[in-house]
Amino acid sequence: MRSDVVWWGLVRSDVFCLGLQVVELVVDSCLSGDGEVEGLTDEYKELQILSMVNIGLNSLSKLPSLPKLRKLEVSDNTISGGLDTLAEKCPDLTHLNLSGNKIKELRGVEPLQSLKNLKSLDLYGCEVTTLDDYREGVFELLPQLTYLDGYDQEDNEGPDSEGNHGDDDDDE
Repeated sequence: MRSDVVWWGLVRSDVFCLGLQVVELVVDSCLSGDGEVEGLTDEYKELQILSMVNIGLNSLSKLPSLPKLRKLEVSDNTISGGLDTLAEKCPDLTHLNLSGNKIKELRGVEPLQSLKNLKSLDLYGCEVTTLDDYREGVFELLPQLTYLDGYDQEDNEGPDSEGNHGDDDDDE
């Protein structure tokens, strides 16, 4: 089976499926033409890790259904909201990196309440982190979280945290 995938008009790759399933996909720095997720379809149903760092995204509304996705890296984009689609399309999400985006208020992360498996959220470099009682507010809003910006509620560093906000190279 052959399917063509076009990434934002900049990179073209032919994907030949020979019984292998894509479980990790990295398209960092491949610019999005209109600020939306393009070229990624729900044919990637086995995808567990997706990294779209610094690609010019301002929305995740066109993200396809990725039922097995556990880790989503979308740091250094211009996402300001619209996270409500994640619970429906990525119900097993456990790690979400939104660092360096345009999230300004706690209500911007309210839709993440529906992600019952979410354990780690990174908002480092977002304007919301400058709010008084930011950490307490996020942990109260999202009680399922274990780690926020790489630290737990008692400010203990998480096992995957190395101070590389937005540059997470380890894959669990």
